[in-house]
Amino acid sequence: MGHWRGLLELLYLVLLGWTLVRGQAETDLKLDKEGVEVEDPSGTVKNVELQISCPEKCSCSGEGAVDCNGVSLTEFPQDLSEETRQLSLQNNQITEVTLEHLSRLQQLETLNLQNNRLTTQGLDDEGFHILERLSYLYLANNKLTTAPRHLPPSLVSADFAANQLTKIFPNTFGQKPALKSVYLHNNKLTDAGLPENMFNGSDNLEILIMSSNFLRYVPKGLPTALFRLHLKLTTAPRHLPPSLVSADFAANQLTKIFPNTFGQKPALKSVYLHNNKLTDAGLPENMFNGSDNLEILIMSSNFLRYVPKGLPTALFRLHLKNNKLEKIPAGAFDNLFHLRELYLQNNFLSNDGMDNETFSQLNSLEYLDLSNNNLSTVPLGLPRNLILLHLEKNSIQSITVNALTPIRNLEYLLLHNNRLRSRSIHPAAFQGLKRLHTVHMYNNLLERVPRGLPRRAKTLMLLHNLISEIGRNDLIMLYTLTELNLSYNRLTSAKLHREAFRKLRILETLDLSGNKLQTLPLGLPKSLQVLKVKDNQMVEIPEGALMGMSSLRELYLTNNQLKLNSIYQGAWQELSTLTTLDLSGNMLSHIPSDLPESLEFLHLQNNRISSISATAFLNTPNIKSIFLRFNRLSVHSVSEESFSHLSKLQVLDIGHGNISPNRGKAGEQVEEVEEELPYAEEEEKHS
Repeated sequence: MGHWRGLLELLYLVLLGWTLVRGQAETDLKLDKEGVEVEDPSGTVKNVELQISCPEKCSCSGEGAVDCNGVSLTEFPQDLSEETRQLSLQNNQITEVTLEHLSRLQQLETLNLQNNRLTTQGLDDEGFHILERLSYLYLANNKLTTAPRHLPPSLVSADFAANQLTKIFPNTFGQKPALKSVYLHNNKLTDAGLPENMFNGSDNLEILIMSSNFLRYVPKGLPTALFRLHLKLTTAPRHLPPSLVSADFAANQLTKIFPNTFGQKPALKSVYLHNNKLTDAGLPENMFNGSDNLEILIMSSNFLRYVPKGLPTALFRLHLKNNKLEKIPAGAFDNLFHLRELYLQNNFLSNDGMDNETFSQLNSLEYLDLSNNNLSTVPLGLPRNLILLHLEKNSIQSITVNALTPIRNLEYLLLHNNRLRSRSIHPAAFQGLKRLHTVHMYNNLLERVPRGLPRRAKTLMLLHNLISEIGRNDLIMLYTLTELNLSYNRLTSAKLHREAFRKLRILETLDLSGNKLQTLPLGLPKSLQVLKVKDNQMVEIPEGALMGMSSLRELYLTNNQLKLNSIYQGAWQELSTLTTLDLSGNMLSHIPSDLPESLEFLHLQNNRISSISATAFLNTPNIKSIFLRFNRLSVHSVSEESFSHLSKLQVLDIGHGNISPNRGKAGEQVEEVEEELPYAEEEEKHS
């Protein structure tokens, strides 16, 4: 009996052990998101850790972000983890997204499918609705013709721009309490394609962009939280939400604005109405009544004849260019104390269309553009704090004594393309303008340098006038000039006084091109860094003309009549920092001797050079480019050693009218170079 009892106890212990082992194995077989059961051929069950897979060519992070941007996918990835939260699939060729693709991605918060090949047929209509955590959906730049019927209520931002949408459904954007921004621009939406109250239940929408569609009216029932609205319409809306901060109606065909279109909008900061068909009759009286915080108003490129009345006092930027303005009514700008920028160019304003008080109250104005109008004189009463004044492209013939002098802060004065003559500019016209440093008076009728130019000027542009003479003292007070352009006037050597530039001791750039100078002027400032005397009739560089010009870096003597024997001996050695020398279009027969060691760019094209000696460039080891086309060179007139030591040479342009130097083996001839080719490559090619 004792024996059987012992056996039973042993059997009991075996059964108990087997039960415990079995129970543990079953526990191990319970899967979580990090384990999976595997059974080997022997029947033993093993527990293996699951590694979250990442689609091929994509990159993944432990935070649930999968980036497949621009990896040439043609199908939606199949092996995505259920824990994916951000999925970037933009810039691929995906054509289809099904309910099956999305059903596993219940944690998805951001889905970017921009710039694929999705069509409405390839997009499951219910697919997005099951994504209960989806906040950001980007479907721009596809081929959708209708929007999804249902989007999840969790949506915060939706981008359907640049598709071919013609229809939106009530629950596409309706009933989305978290929705903040919707982008629908560049589609084919019409008023008939929008549902009644398309944002019903989406009261927190702040940004709506619907420009570049075919809408005639503003969608009804816009949320009151809206602060940015971009539309392109044929008729302006009668009412917009009072919460509006910015409204863009540019590039439409608007002809009429209503009182409450932009009125009664205390938060309104900017309005864009340019490129429409607005006339004075189409604007209501005080169109911004109750919108006192408006700062930016753009109404350029319309058909306005008068400045709108009752503009908000907070304005600091006002664009009215490209209209048909003829007159600025009295008091139009009186309350614009904060206005800093005023654009009135390309209108029909004349001196009769404004008075001495028109701009007088604009005490904050810094930028005024009155260019391309019908002004005959510089207007009186200009704002005293102006910094930049555009008056170019008018018919201004005179500047009176007190037109500019009150503008003490003026720095830039642009008067080019007018009809100014020197005698019609009062000698005291610029008196007291100590900050005026840039004056443009080119393309006028000036016969001499005007008297009384601003003493602190740094840049003076007098090109394309009728100036035929510069006397000894015409420039004497312009001692702060750094740039002077007198090109394309009627100056001759006889009428250019040799001491005319004596006070210009810090002048860096001087342009005397396009005149009738016979010799390079004497007495040029030693401070010059750039000197241009192109397109003259120069036959000589007289002794000492370049003496002391150790700062000159660029010298342009193009299209003159210079010969080697007309340039004084040692002229180029004076220029110890010269990097660019342009002697093209002259009558040189050889490479000039004694070129400075600093030279990098040498232009000798279109001369009469017939040979190049072995020592021609011996003193120019830093040269990078040599231009020699249109000369009289032949293969036998160029020494083989002429360029061999120029280790920095990059461009050797021999081109048309010449034969390249013989750089090859005996009996070989290098073909004519027609383009600017790197010399080093040519040398390697023919060596």
